Parts: sequence; structure tokens; C-alpha cells
Amino acid sequence: MNNIPQELKYTKTHEWVRVEDDDTVTVGITDHAQERLGDIVFIELPELNNQVTAGTEVVVIESVKAAGDVYSPLSGEIIAINQSLNDSPELANSSPYEEAWLFKIKSSEVLDNLMNAEQYAIHTSHEE
Repeated sequence: MNNIPQELKYTKTHEWVRVEDDDTVTVGITDHAQERLGDIVFIELPELNNQVTAGTEVVVIESVKAAGDVYSPLSGEIIAINQSLNDSPELANSSPYEEAWLFKIKSSEVLDNLMNAEQYAIHTSHEE
């Protein structure tokens, strides 16, 4: 069973979302996503201050066996990117929920369309 933290929200395309105290949103890929990709060797992060639209590709992750897209769960402005992933993309495999967050976004959208941990666990169990 994959690690699915209860306090996060999830998308059907395997991104996790955490609302921070300042109402910004941190986004990363789930344990399930990194496991399916395999050993991650490169992450192309978005540019700071870019405006993004919910559901559009904002990050490309390359592994030894595949490449995958990461989609923005919300529309808004990219306000931070995780520069440590430029030198250590493998953090997405070893620490997908802590050290390997991908980007932070400032958005006024609500998160009602995202799944909680229980719903995400059911979603991923139907994929296997």
C-alpha cells in the first residue's frame, strides 16, 4: 500500500496539494506516481511568476523508464519552485511528500474538486 498522508488533497492525475498557513498551495507528486515512474533522473520545473491554468502541464518528470507530466491542480501564479530538485531529482523517489515538493502556487480557487486521502486510496486501487 502506498503512503497517502491524511492531511493532503489529491488529484486523479497523482498530484498532492497542501494548503499552507498563508493560503498558498504546495504541489508535488504522490508516492504512487513516483513508484510508477521508477528511478527519477530529471525534473523540468516551471518558471517563477508564470500564470498557470488548472489542468495544464506545468512540470515534466523523466525517469529511467518513462516521462510523465505534472498538471497544475489550480489556476494561479507560480510563486516558488523547489530548486533542490535540479541537482537531486531522486528526492521525488525518496521523499515525495516532504523534500520533493515541486512548486507553490498562489490561487484564489477552492479545493472542492480534489480528493481526500481515502478517496485517493480508492482511486489508486482501481488502477492496479
